[in-house]
Amino acid sequence: MAYYTSSIFNEAGISGNLGLQVLAIVQIRHLFRFIFMDRSGRRPLLLVSASGLCFACFLQGLSFCFKEFPDLKALTPSVAFTGTLIGATFYSIGLGGIPWIIMSEIFPINVKAQAGSLVTLVNWSTAWVITYSFNFMMEWSAAGTFFFFLGISGLTVVFAAVLVPETKGRTLEEIQASIAHFL
Repeated sequence: MAYYTSSIFNEAGISGNLGLQVLAIVQIRHLFRFIFMDRSGRRPLLLVSASGLCFACFLQGLSFCFKEFPDLKALTPSVAFTGTLIGATFYSIGLGGIPWIIMSEIFPINVKAQAGSLVTLVNWSTAWVITYSFNFMMEWSAAGTFFFFLGISGLTVVFAAVLVPETKGRTLEEIQASIAHFL
C-alpha cells in the first residue's frame, strides 16, 4: 500500500500530496521503534503490528464501502486517511523491520547465507506480485482489495502467534529448540 498511497488518497477524495506529506511526518517518529523492540520483544510487536494492520485494512475497506452510500460518502476521505495512517504506524513498529531481524537470529551460521538469500528472494518476489497486482485489484473493487489484505493480515497474526519464536535475549540453541517444539 505504501507504493500506492497517493492513488489510494486520490481514490478516496483526498489530495495525494497533502496525504503523503502527513504520512512522511508520521513515519519520522518510527525511528524509535528499536527501543520498543528491545523492551517488549520481537514476537509481541509482530502480533501488535499485524493486528493493527488488520484494523487499518478494515477501516480502508470500510471507507470505500462508504462511497456507495450517499449518506456516508462524506466519511470516505477521513476514514481512508485514518486507516492509512494507522496502517503505516503499525507496519513500521513491527512488520517493517522485525522479520529481517528474526531471520538473522534463527538460522545457524552454516546455512545463514543460503537461507537469508532464499528468504530475501521470496520476500521481494511476493512484494513484486502484490505491487504489480494492486492496481488490478483496485479496479476490481477498492473495498475488496483492502478486505483481502485484512484477511492476509489476519493470517499473519495467526502465523506469528503459532509459529514465530521469541528471539530477544535468547541463544541460537534456545531459538532452535523452540522452533523444533512447533514442528
